[in-house]
Amino acid sequence: MAKNETTGNRPTEDFSAGTIAWRSPSNIALIKYWGKKGFQIPSNPSISMTLSDSYTETLVKCRPSQNSGNISFDFFFEGEKKPQFGQKISTFLEAVFDIFPFLKNFDLEIHSSNTFPHSAGIASSASAMSTLALCLCSMEQQISGSINENNDFFQKASNIARIGSGSASRSIYGGFVTWGKIDSLPETSDFYASPLKTSIHPIFQNLRDTILIINKNEKAVSSRAGHGLMENHPFAAARITQAYQNLDELSVYLSDGNFDGFVKIVENEALTLHALMMASNPGYLLIQPGTLNVIRKIWDFRKQTGTNIVFTLDAGPNVHLLYPERETKTVRDFIKNELLADCDENKIIDDKLGEGPKKLK
Repeated sequence: MAKNETTGNRPTEDFSAGTIAWRSPSNIALIKYWGKKGFQIPSNPSISMTLSDSYTETLVKCRPSQNSGNISFDFFFEGEKKPQFGQKISTFLEAVFDIFPFLKNFDLEIHSSNTFPHSAGIASSASAMSTLALCLCSMEQQISGSINENNDFFQKASNIARIGSGSASRSIYGGFVTWGKIDSLPETSDFYASPLKTSIHPIFQNLRDTILIINKNEKAVSSRAGHGLMENHPFAAARITQAYQNLDELSVYLSDGNFDGFVKIVENEALTLHALMMASNPGYLLIQPGTLNVIRKIWDFRKQTGTNIVFTLDAGPNVHLLYPERETKTVRDFIKNELLADCDENKIIDDKLGEGPKKLK
């Protein structure tokens, strides 16, 4: 499927006005993709865990355009116009204009809000772009007269979301999700995400994620810039090989319930991600002293108590602490007694494995 290949019918132009809204969660990659090839194609496949309570809600109001032929929209984030976000939306809408040619007939008013800090390394672009992709696909359905969400609908929405943000392709589905072509899994693709078909052991079915907000401010280097620095990275080839090996192992551990193996792979992936950033040219750091303090405390606590906990990081300083639901009390006490001191204003977000997006009335 090339950039402009999609599924579903081409729309007619008889939809006059309406309001469409979706809620879509963020996700945290367990196997990271870092670096791209071609147009929004991952250098290596990834596996993510879809979250439940860290989500974006996007509402799109559309009315007949007064300036037919051009893309026209106003964007509001949490009630305020945000020019820097508006430019990203404009770039995205222009990229999908030939997929959704009916956009020229409408003025759009886009309202978006998050339940978590944006641009701080919790994949806000994943939830934001996936909600907008879902809204556009729903808009197309209403125009074409088809209103049922089915597999083709979500596959197309994942492909569209990918154009705005690679990780957004994975937020279209709940549970554990893959993105990127894996030869042993025929349902996978570089152009859209797929739910992981591996059977998931009960220890991972109710996985919790407490996000420790080390710094809630916008990160210094965007993920888009970081991906770009992988183009001539001296360790790029070795990283791709490592990612495929880790993905194969993690799939087995998710199925057989090997939590120690899960810890080994997930933490290796998190540290590799930030090592690649540091070894870029120019190199840069997104982890902070609080990040390192928390990691050391997690290692010490796990060694001393045998508790099933594991950390991972997105492209930012904040720490995702993953653990089975049965460990909740032990881990919450550990967070309260040991980790809150390293969090920005004692800020944490309690989350868990989620079921995916929801269309809002």
